[in-house]
Amino acid sequence: MDRQRFFSDTPLLQLIGDVRDSLCHLKQNGCTGFDCSSEAVETFSKLGASLTEPFEKKNSLTDIRLNLGHCERCPLCETRKHIVFGEGDQNANLVFVGEGPGFEEDRSGRPFVGAAGALLTKIIQAMRLTRDQVYIANIVKCRPPNNRNPEENEINTCLPFLKRQLAAINPQIVCALGGVAAKTLLKSNLPISRLRGRFHKMDGMLLMPTYHPAFLLRNPERKRDVWMDVQKIMKKLGTG
Repeated sequence: MDRQRFFSDTPLLQLIGDVRDSLCHLKQNGCTGFDCSSEAVETFSKLGASLTEPFEKKNSLTDIRLNLGHCERCPLCETRKHIVFGEGDQNANLVFVGEGPGFEEDRSGRPFVGAAGALLTKIIQAMRLTRDQVYIANIVKCRPPNNRNPEENEINTCLPFLKRQLAAINPQIVCALGGVAAKTLLKSNLPISRLRGRFHKMDGMLLMPTYHPAFLLRNPERKRDVWMDVQKIMKKLGTG
């Protein structure tokens, strides 16, 4: 593979993950150093550890979950009950991303299962889909204390795992639920009221920001806005 094309076609986070996986594979097979001679490269190739194959293999959601492990990478691990990784169709065309787990999600280990989750389920059904046909995740995978917004260091720690999930699923559309999700994924400081209602490009996917279901529970008059947003998603997906 041409070197310039390789680095332009391969997402950086996926590249880093694949390098890590390759090094772990070599370590498990007794490698303690590198001989860069042509003979050594040929030997590794015959063993099935060629220099190109690991980069062409995309991490599965199972791989990513195993790599996340019993995460203690940020202070949120100190107060959580469960890691909320995400759930749904691993080949979904539509992924919903919220900001982080709440009380019910922390207890169950599943995303969007409280009152806001019930409303999200109704929205998905109104889109002529089921929860099993989409994927649901969050910016951070552990509940922030008292349901506060996740802090910058917590987001920066968790975001690479979400990016790897999105790369593995490769959906057509990502729906960012709420300001934290939208501003994080779009690297924007604009409020959700300015970001919602139109598609944005993100890593080869389309991203539609809209209001978070928890916000709709407090501001039911905004449901019309969300319905307008999801109708645009439905049109793109061909379900409308």
